[in-house]
Amino acid sequence: MRFFYGILCFVLFGNSAFAQHNFKGFIDHDRWENQVYLSVIDDYRTLSNINDEQIITRVSADSTGFFQFTGNQLDTEQKIYKLHVDNCVSEDDINIHFEGHCSDSKDILFIAKHNDTIQFPLSFDAQMFCDIVSSNPKTGAFIKIDSLKDEMKFAYSEFRSIANRELNNKKWFKTLQDFGVSLNEPLAELYIYAFLSDRSSPFHRYYLEDLKDNPYYDGLLSRLESSYPNSAYTRQYKAELASDKFIVSPTESDTDLFWTYILFGLLMISLLFNLKLIRKIRGKNGKGLAEATSQLTKQEQNVLQLLLEDNSNKDIADALFVSVSTVKTHVNNVYRKLNVSSRDELKSLYHK
Repeated sequence: MRFFYGILCFVLFGNSAFAQHNFKGFIDHDRWENQVYLSVIDDYRTLSNINDEQIITRVSADSTGFFQFTGNQLDTEQKIYKLHVDNCVSEDDINIHFEGHCSDSKDILFIAKHNDTIQFPLSFDAQMFCDIVSSNPKTGAFIKIDSLKDEMKFAYSEFRSIANRELNNKKWFKTLQDFGVSLNEPLAELYIYAFLSDRSSPFHRYYLEDLKDNPYYDGLLSRLESSYPNSAYTRQYKAELASDKFIVSPTESDTDLFWTYILFGLLMISLLFNLKLIRKIRGKNGKGLAEATSQLTKQEQNVLQLLLEDNSNKDIADALFVSVSTVKTHVNNVYRKLNVSSRDELKSLYHK
């Protein structure tokens, strides 16, 4: 990831305890504030954002720039995670930071699960970087993809005409798709899909055309359902794929128009099912409560547990290494998702 070297040096090492992640590294104090953030990315359309809702925890680097993340906060299933640093942590910039618009930040995306030990040995030298060393062979997939995208950007700089750019679009579209398949990791393919199908991307028009007759997209759905059957990534991709197919299908033949109605019917059934599910979640019976709790993010579940133990907002902030304002945001989200308005109502919901 050429955008990253010279900025943040991750040297992660050491043996992790059973069922615990262990991330260690160093940051450049001359360039960055000493706060390092670890986030989980549940929505692959927010990979480039700095989102308070996605932050699991943060640590402060010591006087040498050393930091460490350990614990059991990560899921047993592989997910997309982010480490980031920025210079938007002052009181004046706090709103900008948590609204995801910090203009002075750098991050690194990777795949991990609950017991991974990972090394990101990036050099401070502008032209040098090393491969990831990890107990998880899938960890470095995103960095490999970003390296290929850097090659693509270089190739585009040599093609100035519209005709050559169109040829380059077709070439790199297929190259990136094939590379994703070769990595044998659906989350890596999803990273590429998010890039190629983004509506602001020059590839988007080509993606819509490709979607009409390329079986690749249904194949990716099958691979996601096989590897991550209960994942939010799979549900999001399935919904997006159905929506985009619906967009392109009206331009097809009468046969395809028939399938358009089928897809529309499936979407309506899905909508009715989701409405029914929402009603169940809002119910306060045992089953409904379990379903409602499952809708909370990992960090919100941590906050919920601490609330039920009568901890104050400051106690929760200290326990989770976050600010009191961040705790308040999580508390409000817990109230909203569980349909309560106070701590007493929350405790009666779980203790009755």
